[in-house]
Amino acid sequence: MPITLGCIADDFTGATDLANMLVKGGLKTIQLLGTPSKNDVVPSVDAVIIALKTRTIPVEDAIEQSLQAMNWLKNAGAKQFFFKYCSTFDSTDEGNIGPVIDALMAGLETQFTIACPAFPETERTIFKGHLFVGDKLLSDSPMKDHPLTPMTDSNLVSTLSRQTSQKVGLVEYTNISGGPSEIRKAFNQLQKEDVAIAVTDVLNDEHLYFLGEAVKDFKLITGGSGIALGLPSQLKSHKNHKEETTVHKLPEVLGKELILSGSCSEMTLAQVNEFSKKYCTLKLNPVELAESNSALDKAVDWVIQAKGKEPILVYASAPPDAVKEVQQRLGRDLASITVENALAKIARAAVQNGFRRIVVAGGETAGAVVSNLGIKGIMIGEQIDPGVPTTVSIGNPSIGLVLKSGNFGSADFFEKALKVMP
Repeated sequence: MPITLGCIADDFTGATDLANMLVKGGLKTIQLLGTPSKNDVVPSVDAVIIALKTRTIPVEDAIEQSLQAMNWLKNAGAKQFFFKYCSTFDSTDEGNIGPVIDALMAGLETQFTIACPAFPETERTIFKGHLFVGDKLLSDSPMKDHPLTPMTDSNLVSTLSRQTSQKVGLVEYTNISGGPSEIRKAFNQLQKEDVAIAVTDVLNDEHLYFLGEAVKDFKLITGGSGIALGLPSQLKSHKNHKEETTVHKLPEVLGKELILSGSCSEMTLAQVNEFSKKYCTLKLNPVELAESNSALDKAVDWVIQAKGKEPILVYASAPPDAVKEVQQRLGRDLASITVENALAKIARAAVQNGFRRIVVAGGETAGAVVSNLGIKGIMIGEQIDPGVPTTVSIGNPSIGLVLKSGNFGSADFFEKALKVMP
């Protein structure tokens, strides 16, 4: 059966966030980690999400991988496509959001789309084209200190314009609040002005439902997972029995419990601090990891020797000043790769030694971990906190996974996640 919605996500935690929204909305959804081969069987579902790790890789590679995913989804029969990126628009002036949008628009032969990272449930809203995190402009939020994609411009029109050769416009909240017909009028006017990508204001969930109706005929939609609240396939295919639909009941997974954190977001730092009050933790030193293999060996030994009676945490999360100091020593790219590779290798050793319930904090970290574990797909379960569901890997052995974007979750998220996991 051909799928209705084909999704491409630029990181693994964001893909899981999107899957959570689609499942809650009544769509039978599967998340695949990386683009399948041409001969792989197409799942019998409404939506397929291909999770990539393209947020911070070279632009050319991000485009190539995104187009490969698009072509696979085309062959699987997808009628509509969705490019998912972070609700804080994580990117640099070089990309990768703009260049990937351009490539997908060309590949799908469409001349107009939207860019809407808003997610009101997690306090990401857009007003007059400016992205807010809570009551702060993006540029005043902790995202300004992100180690890989520091966000110093809250104006999405200007930010996206620096990443694309196409003209970027804005649909303001007055048009959005007027409902689907007013939004379509604004779209038509922008197209007359040769605008190809429209940033859309969003202040609440109602605006997302209005947008979902307004873009029901679009070949390509781009944005954060919040836009999935009003996706047209959800409205057309499951409108009559939406309230009766429940999330997938996942199989129970038993085994030792491990939390891995590479995120340096303000919220993840609070979660690490809260968890450390009750449980055993190990802090990694990126400089030591880069300079000596023995540092990683010691970390692996520490994990393996855990008795398994209670969960443990291994983290490289650090405040902005400490991150900058490490980056000055190693360089930004080496610092990031060193941490990701270390946590991925620790995860692999942990699974080989009986760990089956794993929580990962940070999109780049999650991508490295699940790739190194060879996981090809995951089933989506109930929501733990907004944007973060439980999941279980497809294949043998089954691994309970929670993949958390850095800024998501409450301070007690790690302990809560382990309790909610099946």
